[in-house]
Parts: sequence; structure tokens; C-alpha cells
Amino acid sequence: MRRALAILSFALLAGSTPSLAQQPARADSPPAFQPEPFWPKPLPEGWILGQVAGIAVGPDDHIWIVHRPASLLDDEKGLTKNPPEYKCCKAAPAVLEFDSEGNLLRHWGGPGQGYEWVKNEHGIHIDKDGNVWVGGNNDGDQILQFTPDGKFIRQIGKDDGTKGPRSNETTRLNRPAHMFTDDAANELYVADGYGNRRVIVFDSKTGAYKRHWGAFGNQPNDDKMPPYSPAAEPSKQFSSPVHCVRVSRDGLVYVCDRANDRIQVFRKDGTFVKEFRIEPATLSNGSVWDLVLSEDPQQRFIFIADGANGQIISIVRETGEVLTQWGRHGRQPGQFKWVHNIAIDSKGNLYTAEVGFGRRAQKFRRVN
Repeated sequence: MRRALAILSFALLAGSTPSLAQQPARADSPPAFQPEPFWPKPLPEGWILGQVAGIAVGPDDHIWIVHRPASLLDDEKGLTKNPPEYKCCKAAPAVLEFDSEGNLLRHWGGPGQGYEWVKNEHGIHIDKDGNVWVGGNNDGDQILQFTPDGKFIRQIGKDDGTKGPRSNETTRLNRPAHMFTDDAANELYVADGYGNRRVIVFDSKTGAYKRHWGAFGNQPNDDKMPPYSPAAEPSKQFSSPVHCVRVSRDGLVYVCDRANDRIQVFRKDGTFVKEFRIEPATLSNGSVWDLVLSEDPQQRFIFIADGANGQIISIVRETGEVLTQWGRHGRQPGQFKWVHNIAIDSKGNLYTAEVGFGRRAQKFRRVN
């Protein structure tokens, strides 16, 4: 009874349909979730988060975020003034690691020896060895790999000062949004991104280029595209941004074509398989911001972060059938302002990150 009341209260809070939340779970039903309003625990030293532009879970179920220290407002920097203007605040380090209870474990980030720190933090991924990949989406930005302690390992791409899209260059990224490692194959998939219109794959151990493709598995181009219209034929090109890439256990590649309101699915060689249209009436900055696959052995479900509509959408991975939608724009637990990224741990708990004026991470505990 307590659990039913808890799920119902979350449905009312987040703007979901109460009758859906109260239905008994079927074998083919996606999990239900309850927000944990005090996760993570307060940060030390007067630290505060800016726009949280990436969230990921490591093999030990620790949660990592990357945020944008430079995005703090002037009235959030009181401790940095000389003399301090008031008791709070200053920016937390760009990269932070938490345990599942929200305790801060490690922190680091920013410029250092041997690499170029990104100009605008965007995206984080943890590989099977616990190494941390961080991206940035300013002009020509790069992807950096670090040990869990923040020791630099590798840089892919370079901020060489050149501008503009080049979706068929093999050595230059253009405002990449997200990355994902296929650890068994030693490959790094990059959603590239805000400037280019493609998925590009590198050797994760050497940084060597391997292959790339655009929408429907075709060669991308940088021609001017008309604005998205739900009444038009599906675009033959990815829109800007290509915002996420994920690889399933059975070897399919899922790509967030954000402003085109769709997920495109490929084989690892770039062969197009199918697409799912998600909230196709959404205009402006689109509905498919990020996605994760469920943690059951078959990965039956996909959970989608829909930033424009302020919600999480659950679909059937095989068919794209929409099962649940929960959340709304707002500032209470379980509500969102630009939900930008989503992550999942081995127990099936979800974690979200918000940019813009959301500026926070949230945890949603699986309750069934």
C-alpha cells in the first residue's frame, strides 16, 4: 500500500497520469520510478553546480557528472569575490563522482599539462576500466580520456581554430555532443554533433579513425537543410545536433537525432536498420536529447530524455511503442528544466542531468 501511494504521489508531482501509475506491473511493463529529492548530498566548500551537461554510471555503479563551471551567474560567485560578498558560492570542479547514496567521492577537471580542456563541457562516459571520457561542444572541440583520478590519457580531435562543419573529415570533430565505448571492440562512437552531422568511430586505444556515417547510413553532407516540419518527409540528413549515441548488447547503435524528433538504429558498420519517431509534433530544439537501454538481459526498453517537453519517455526497444511518459517542466523533484542527459545503473535506477536553468542532477529509484 505504501509503495502504491508513493508511486501515485510521484505521478501527481511530475504531471503523469495517476491511473497509469497505479496499474499493476505486467511482465512486459517498463519499471516505475520514484524521485529521491535529497540526492546528491550537499557539496562541500560552498560549491555549486552550473549547467550539468553530462551524467554517466561506471562499472562500479558510481555516478559521474560533468558540469559547466563557467555558466554560473554573477550572483552565484560570492565566495570568489575579494573580499567575499556573502557565504556562497563558487563553482564546483567540472567532473564529480558520487556513490549511489549521493556521497561525493572524487572531483577534478579543467586545464592541465598535455591536453586542451574543452571550452564548453558536453557529455561524459565511463568505460569498462573506469576511465572517464569528457567532451565539449564549442567550435572544433575535442574528446579527452582520463583515469578515474583525473590523470590524462588521450585526446581525440583538436581545437585548431578552424570553423564550420566538415562532416566527412576524418581527423576533425566539430562540436561533438556525446560518446560511447564498445569496449570489446576497442571502439569509441561519437555523436558529432552540433557542427557535423554524423556518427564517427575511432579506435579507443589509439584514437585512429575507423568509419563514419550520416542519417540512414548514407554519407553525410553539410548542405543547408530546411527547418524540421512534422508534416514533411523524414529528413535524409541528421539535424543539428546529433546528440547521443549508445550501443546495445546485441550490437545495435542507437542515435539521437534531436531536432528531427527521432531515434535512428544502425548496425555497427553503419547499416541502417529502422527509426522511431518520438513526439513528432515537437519543434524548436527537439524531443530526443538522450537515451539509455534498460538493464534487463534483453534490454527490452529504452528510456528517453525529452528536454523540450520536460519528460522521460519509455518505449519498447524492438518496436518503438510508447509505454509511459512522466515528468513536466518545473523545479520540484521529478520535474525538469532542459533534461539533457540520462544514465542507468545495474539496479535499473535512473539519473538525469539538466542544463539551462535546471542546473542539477536527479536520481529516480526503481520501485518495481
